Amino acid sequence: MRIVASRKVVLHYPRLLVNQPVICGLVKKHDVVFNILRATVRPDEDAVLVLELTGTDEELDASESYLQQAGVRTQPLELDIVMNEERCTDCGACVLVCPTEALVRPSPEQQVKFLPEKCIACELCVPACPPRAMEVHY
Repeated sequence: MRIVASRKVVLHYPRLLVNQPVICGLVKKHDVVFNILRATVRPDEDAVLVLELTGTDEELDASESYLQQAGVRTQPLELDIVMNEERCTDCGACVLVCPTEALVRPSPEQQVKFLPEKCIACELCVPACPPRAMEVHY
């Protein structure tokens, strides 16, 4: 029985790899499915892609190794989208704009909670947050 998992990862491409078929190679060599959540790619500049990879844990580990061997730096998405709890005033403005319910407040009296596993890095919460408690560290 195949147990499927998913991981959201941030890929940092050096500019020399932007024109290379790295993701094509990933799909051909490993049995993973990818969904591009966000991409910033420009000619002659380093690129950043946010992907959700789906497959078995072994396939996902092998995929990340493949990407790193290709020269792409990878890290989990939750290291890049951060809620600064010291700045947060629990106003709930971010909760209203979050399309995936990665930011929730169970009741008006409770604190805002950030659920990074639901985050798709859309960054809508960043400008919506008056005290700038939501931070992006690509």
